Amino acid sequence: MKIEVYDKPYRYITENSKLCDEQTAFVLTHQNEKYLDDAKQKAHSIIDIKEVAELFGIDTIKIVGITGTNGKTTTASAIYSYLLDLGYKVALQGTRGFFMNDALVEGKSLTTPSVLHTYMHIYQAVEAGCEFFIMEVSSHAIVQKRTQGLDFALKILTNITQDHLDYHKTLEEYTAVKNSFFQDESVKLINKDEPKAQFNIKNTFTYGIENPATYKLMAYTLNEGASGLLQHFGKIVPFVSSLYGFFNLYNTVAAIAAVHILTKRELEEIAEVVPNFAGVSGRMEQVSEEPLVLVDFAHTPDGMAQVLNALKEKEIVVVFGAGGDRDKLKRPLMGQVASNLAKKVIVTSDNPRFEDPDAIIEDILAGIEDKSSVIVEPNRKEAIKKALKIRQEGEVVVILGKGDEEYQIIYDQKLPFDDRKVAKELLAIV
Repeated sequence: MKIEVYDKPYRYITENSKLCDEQTAFVLTHQNEKYLDDAKQKAHSIIDIKEVAELFGIDTIKIVGITGTNGKTTTASAIYSYLLDLGYKVALQGTRGFFMNDALVEGKSLTTPSVLHTYMHIYQAVEAGCEFFIMEVSSHAIVQKRTQGLDFALKILTNITQDHLDYHKTLEEYTAVKNSFFQDESVKLINKDEPKAQFNIKNTFTYGIENPATYKLMAYTLNEGASGLLQHFGKIVPFVSSLYGFFNLYNTVAAIAAVHILTKRELEEIAEVVPNFAGVSGRMEQVSEEPLVLVDFAHTPDGMAQVLNALKEKEIVVVFGAGGDRDKLKRPLMGQVASNLAKKVIVTSDNPRFEDPDAIIEDILAGIEDKSSVIVEPNRKEAIKKALKIRQEGEVVVILGKGDEEYQIIYDQKLPFDDRKVAKELLAIV
C-alpha cells in the first residue's frame, strides 16, 4: 500500500520496502524494521511513524481501543451506534471492516490492520470530520505493536478466556499480552468481573455485574432482548437492549459506560439510544423464526458457552467445528461445552486450512464422554442439513464458528460458503 502525501519532499509513503522508490518514503515501524536495509537502498528517505501521525493530524481525534477474547466486535459496534445516534461523527475499524458515519468504506480484513493502514483510516476519519475513532485491538496486534504511536482516549477490556494458543503458546502468555495493553496511565474501562485482568489503576473505570464497579448492573431481565438498571455512583438509570443473552449485558454496559466517559453526556441520554442498536451481523443472528435457527461467530469454549447458556431455556441442536492451523488445545474443550449444553451435537468442519478435517474432528470428540447424541459430518452443508432434519418441535438449531463469514478456507482457497445462506436454502427444501 502506497499513500500519496502533499507538501513533502517525497510524494508517497509506504511501510512495504518492496514498494519503495525515489519518490517514496519508507515508514519505519516495529513490524517492518527487519526490512530497513532493503528500504534504505530504494526509498527516498526513512521516516518515523510519529511523522505520519503529525502529517495526518491524528492528535485531533479521540481513539478508542477495545481488546478481549470475546465481545470486541459487539462492544465496538454498540459504541459506534450510540455515538452516531447521539449526533457525533464516528469511524469504526474492526473485524467487520472500516465504517465512517454509518457507511461501509472498506470490507473485512484483519481485526487490527498494519500500523500504516490504521493511520490511513484515522486520517480518513479526521478528513471526514469524525470526532471518534473506535477500533478493535487483537492480541496479535498488541504483540506486533500494530497500535504503535497511537494515543488512546480510552482503552476497554471485555474479558480474557482461551484463544489463539497456536500463536501465544500458553494461556498465561496470552493473558499477559492482553493485560500489557492496560499498563500505562491512559483512561481505561475494565471488566471488574474478569479475574485475570491486571491493569494500572490510575485513570481506570470499571464495569460489572457481580462485583462492585464504577458502572454496575444492579438488576436485569432477559426476555426478548434485555433490560437492566445501571448504577453509576448515586445515580440509577434503566435501559432496554434488543441484544439477546446474558453475555451481551456486559457488552451493552461497557458500551454505555464508554460513551459516558468519552462524551460526559447524561446517562439518561445514552440509555435512550441503546434500543436502536440491533446487534452485529453473524452474532446471535436469527436466520429463521420457525424453526428457530441462529448463527453465531463463537469459536472458543467460553464463546460457545455464552451463546448456548443464553438459550438454556430451549433444547438445542448445535453444529460446529474448529479452525485448522489454530489453537488445538481448545478443541476438546469446545466438544465438552457442546455436549454439556446442547441436546444434540453435530461436529463438522470449520475452516480446516491445511489440516485434515477428520483429525480436527477427532480432537473435538476427545472432549465428549458420551457420544450417543453426537453426529459426525465433515461436510458443513450436509451437517447443517442434518441438523434441520433431526430437530424436533421446540428445538433451536445453533450454527457456530463462522458467523457472517462468506467463505470456507480449505487449504489456501477461500471457497464461497455462508452459514446463513446455506441454512436458508436448506430450509426451503427440508
